[in-house]
Amino acid sequence: MNDRGIIEIAVVGAHLTGQPLNGQLTERGATLVKTTRTAPDYELYVLKGTIPLKPGLKRVSPGTGNAIEVEVWAMPMNHVGSFIQLIPEPLGIGTLRLADETTVKGFICEPYALEAAELISSYGGWRGYLSACSNQS
Repeated sequence: MNDRGIIEIAVVGAHLTGQPLNGQLTERGATLVKTTRTAPDYELYVLKGTIPLKPGLKRVSPGTGNAIEVEVWAMPMNHVGSFIQLIPEPLGIGTLRLADETTVKGFICEPYALEAAELISSYGGWRGYLSACSNQS
């Protein structure tokens, strides 16, 4: 949070611009700050049985993962609670490390859900994965 009453939240999947849950951000007055990448300390998975389809982000040992594309959104603090209430398990909000070594709050996933999930880190992010899937059909 900063002195302007804003918190920055990084999104990695269904909340990205153009994706099905992006309206949950915009209807709360959130604005896009930037598109960037995480530090190379993450793995991205497709979560089974989620509607709409969602990814799960897992932090791994420094430098042993991938840099994953994220969008950072600025949300007024008075809307953060109602936003967090919409986040279903196994997802949650934690602290993400970005490529520039700054940290921001963002989506993380509980480990149990990743046991049956498909690893998709090699696509570089959710958009890369979706693009590859649409090119196969």
